[in-house]
Amino acid sequence: MRTGLDVLLDTPAQLATLRGARVGVACNHTAVNAACDHLLDLFAAKGIAVRRIFTPEHGLHATAQDMITVVDEAGLAPTAQVVSLYGDTAASLRPSPELLQDLDVLVFDIQDIGSRYYTYQATLGYMMEVAAQTGTRVLVLDRPNPIDGITLEGNIVQPGYESFVSAYPLAVRHGMTMGELARFFRDDCAIACTLEVVPCEGWDPRTRYDATGLPWVFPSPNMPMVETALIYPGMCLIEGTNLSEGRGTTRPFHLVGAPFLDAGRLARLCRDGALDAGLEGVTFRAATFEPRFQKFAGQVCHGVEIMVTNADALEAYLLGLVVLEAAMRAAPAHFKWRTETYEFVDTPIAIDLLCGTNEARVGLMSRIAPRTLVSGWMPQRLAWEQRRANALIYPRG
Repeated sequence: MRTGLDVLLDTPAQLATLRGARVGVACNHTAVNAACDHLLDLFAAKGIAVRRIFTPEHGLHATAQDMITVVDEAGLAPTAQVVSLYGDTAASLRPSPELLQDLDVLVFDIQDIGSRYYTYQATLGYMMEVAAQTGTRVLVLDRPNPIDGITLEGNIVQPGYESFVSAYPLAVRHGMTMGELARFFRDDCAIACTLEVVPCEGWDPRTRYDATGLPWVFPSPNMPMVETALIYPGMCLIEGTNLSEGRGTTRPFHLVGAPFLDAGRLARLCRDGALDAGLEGVTFRAATFEPRFQKFAGQVCHGVEIMVTNADALEAYLLGLVVLEAAMRAAPAHFKWRTETYEFVDTPIAIDLLCGTNEARVGLMSRIAPRTLVSGWMPQRLAWEQRRANALIYPRG
């Protein structure tokens, strides 16, 4: 198993096209080879001069928490200009054309986690849009989808619900790598940039990251384990509520709660909801925790810990809906949807932006069962499977 970066470094002809070229790199700390050497150091050793570095949400070393403006990182790469693509406005999410016009090629190497909400794939698409304007070639160094390239879940983003967490018409769990997403953006979303993908070698789309033999570099501050990525397609929905999603603890997205909840009652409701929904592969522990920052920082929260028992059986998006329904029932007078500005958007509200539709929120409030909601999106899931087919690089047997 080799990543696109490792393949590139062993391909003299491709390296030769970068030497002497005006090179920009979009990366963070995940752009490492199998020995955990970083791309910027490896490029320097190969005689490739990087003119400009573009960093996604969380920054070059993922030191910034979610939705926090990345401060000046110039000192982290003194030989190149560092440009953050996560500032304090929606416009900051895209580089200005002037920042790409003097580049011959933009090398993109950032580890994704396989969920539509995870903003690194939106950054890829946005950069491709600007590169199409400036004529800059985009070279994507591919990496595995850590939660596999087979399993698909959820609905497709509906018109009017686009945002940084729903930038393109993808399913929630899209089952694609960054290289495949780049091909999808070019061909299906009509982003007409000059694109080349250096594929992984030896990746089986049926496998998760922990079976690749590659070192896991946490892609962002609250994505410490592959298992966290596995539940994220559902548990990220908690961001759209007034509950803590466990940020500020050692178990982000595994812990869910609030001071106003009864842990035992929520755990029972989650278990009952899972049974009613036919949700397998997970169990719920009544838990008490204290976030050190973000929601309820310094306050004791009561809730549940999500514990994966069978990763192959788990339907992560259904899990998120089951937990939402249980929380609504556990504390109907206190549970609320998040209404503050979310990823630079005021309306629709956060939960609808995450879901790419209002159907989940309206359905849950109307007492439509989570399994019924998921079943209703099956035509969209099937349509997604067909829609993405031409962009796939790795055979799906």
